[in-house]
Amino acid sequence: MAAIGDARIVIVGGGVIGLGIAYHLAKLGESDVVLVERNQLASGTSWHAAGVVGPLRASMNLTRLAIYATELFGRLEAETGQGTGYTRTGGLWLAQTEDRLTEVRRIKAMGDMTGLHAQVIGPDEAAARAPGLRVDDLAGALWVEEDGQANPVDICMAYAKGARAGGVRIHEGVACEGTDTTHGAVRAVRLSTGETVRCHVVVNCAGVWSRALGAMAGVPVPVQAVEHMYVVTEPMDGLVQPFPIIRDLDAGFYLKGDAGRLVLGGFEPDAKPWDAAGPDGGGAFLEFPEDWEQFEPFMTAGLHRFPALERAGIQSFMNGPEGFTPDTRQAMGESPFLKGYFVAAGFNSIGMMSSAGVGKAMAEWIVAHEPPMDLWEVDVARFDHAMAARSFLESRVREAVANQFAMHWPYKQHRTGRDVRRSALHQAFAAAGAVFGAPTDWERPLWFTANDDERDVPHSYGDQGWWAPARREAEALSTDVAMLELSPFAKFDVTGRGALGLLQHLCANNVDVELGRTIYTQMLNRHGGIEGDVTVTRRGERDFRVVSGAATRWKDLAWIRRAGHGVDVHDATEDEAVIGVMGPRSRETLQSLTDADLSPEAFPFSTSRLVDIAGVSLRATRLSFVGELGWELYIPSGSAVAVHGALAAAGVGHAGHYCLDSCRLEKGYRHWGHDMGPEDSPLEAGLGFAVAWDKPGGFLGREALLARTVTRRLVLFAVDGDAHPLLLHDEPIYRDGELVGRTTSGAYGFRTDLSLCLGTVTLPVDGPYEVAVAGERFTISLLRRPPYDSAGVRLRR
Repeated sequence: MAAIGDARIVIVGGGVIGLGIAYHLAKLGESDVVLVERNQLASGTSWHAAGVVGPLRASMNLTRLAIYATELFGRLEAETGQGTGYTRTGGLWLAQTEDRLTEVRRIKAMGDMTGLHAQVIGPDEAAARAPGLRVDDLAGALWVEEDGQANPVDICMAYAKGARAGGVRIHEGVACEGTDTTHGAVRAVRLSTGETVRCHVVVNCAGVWSRALGAMAGVPVPVQAVEHMYVVTEPMDGLVQPFPIIRDLDAGFYLKGDAGRLVLGGFEPDAKPWDAAGPDGGGAFLEFPEDWEQFEPFMTAGLHRFPALERAGIQSFMNGPEGFTPDTRQAMGESPFLKGYFVAAGFNSIGMMSSAGVGKAMAEWIVAHEPPMDLWEVDVARFDHAMAARSFLESRVREAVANQFAMHWPYKQHRTGRDVRRSALHQAFAAAGAVFGAPTDWERPLWFTANDDERDVPHSYGDQGWWAPARREAEALSTDVAMLELSPFAKFDVTGRGALGLLQHLCANNVDVELGRTIYTQMLNRHGGIEGDVTVTRRGERDFRVVSGAATRWKDLAWIRRAGHGVDVHDATEDEAVIGVMGPRSRETLQSLTDADLSPEAFPFSTSRLVDIAGVSLRATRLSFVGELGWELYIPSGSAVAVHGALAAAGVGHAGHYCLDSCRLEKGYRHWGHDMGPEDSPLEAGLGFAVAWDKPGGFLGREALLARTVTRRLVLFAVDGDAHPLLLHDEPIYRDGELVGRTTSGAYGFRTDLSLCLGTVTLPVDGPYEVAVAGERFTISLLRRPPYDSAGVRLRR
């Protein structure tokens, strides 16, 4: 074999994802690209993919990403001369219950906002679109005109042909055996040929083998392989052509046509993990034994839904490996743990359909060193080493597979793979009646119970069962005092020579302030978009504490470190527990436990100091995300339980995460990852007050921000009248009957008795508004000021 030679970019994995990225890199003019596949192209999981193309997803940005497949697959065959088998068939999402029908109505909104042709139909119309379908037990269905199917192997070959035509070098029978690094960045890959290929970028597209490949480079890739099954019938007479994609969501299975046959597959409620790194994991075109016991529930459900299957023989039983992630969203982007190491893996059985949008987005990300759109919800930076541990993945995957079709209830928490991270305060909060969830990988109290009836509350698309305890907690925050678990905050200490210069460059606000002052600021990208939403406390001349959200810990840490050029950045997240003490009685309560002067004159808003509370030295910072007088107490983890005990003995109650989220909406406070992201500037987000335009030296993104034309704005709305629809995110917003935006987050405000949402709308903002929730429209009012304590008197008293 001729030497492969060095390359700027090395892609590892010749399945549909790796080939899709190679094709799109070639389209961008990137020819210095090598793709290596240890066996044959498409021989991993791509060859046995079912081939469903479904562009409608559960969020706005994922739908935007998926729609591109319906554009590309239609022209790929003409461009490359390679058949793809792409056919638009239309598709039915069946709903057996009213709750499921509500869910699909909400998902339909993504189609309304992105130009897809989706409509909710009755059972009889569903039967007309798929003759032979049993519908007597259905509540309704969603019809998606753009659903379709393609041949995965043919798609792979078309990508490969297009990539080669653009200069990409593709080598089969070549495995990657390791990644060499220098100063935290990719330097080379070592191949099974004995060659070391120098490169600047590695792209891990190894599918179910991506976790093992990432581990070679010290990069966590939480993808777990399972046995995934479908059957193919013998040819059947009388099938409508084209046969629509049918998803029976409540039964967990799908049906699709295949040249006069039917394919029946499902998402198991108790999937069987498979060790891709085991002795049998290295082969090509892997198949597992037939497992009719595991598949029987889907076969029974399929026979019920489409009785003609009873007369059809089974031509083949496919049981092959498929990779799933803990949250059933793919892992994409550059790892925060190794510069130049990109991942595109964990596609949860929708890899072929995803390959077009993912291939394009990843190619643009690699070339421009930044994502082309807001892809945070699938960014690999949301995962860390704990999430890639085998014990965690094997536990979680049994639930994750079923979650593809299971009810996506609002506020639903995972049952498996819990307790990845607990704060030092976990047992203390548990003893106080906490009901825990893990919205990130941290366990945190969602609400606190007064009795057992408040513990296991039913899921709902209407009023939530936890509203009563959360209302009680909000009342305590507004009239008395309560404490909140804030330990999951990401906490970074930026110290030493160059610390001030680094943070002045990264932060839009001016952090060159007096000692003991805390500044709220955004970290921007070169386009003026918001990469991080943080507070910065100056603890010394060369000593700063940066605090950001729990979910963005690894992303924000990498962002600061990679800009730091030798500045010391220490991750202090797990060194300290954090208790928020909030409410009008917070000052007098804390004052009873400390000799420090907490008066408004001595300890004004945005002040941070070392104090002793109950004999423990800690840092108290006067901030409040709930809009009440309060302090955040940063406590050495070993002393946190003692401080909690002293607060409880002083009469401080508890409030949970859901109450906090309600209170922050009542104040109009933004949340990164929901209300704003890298595509939004402080100007669109209504955070211009946090921009120090004229600070010495400027800041990253300043010029782009000055040149930015604002065409949309993030604003706060309240539902009119007594209506209280459950506002979540991605609900369409209409002005004068015209679609002008979408909600970004929502909650019920317990202190104001208002259903509230933040939403992005096009300018001008004046006019009558409605929001669509599950297909029903509600009139909403634009709020120029937050509905709770609009002057901020309670916060600063």
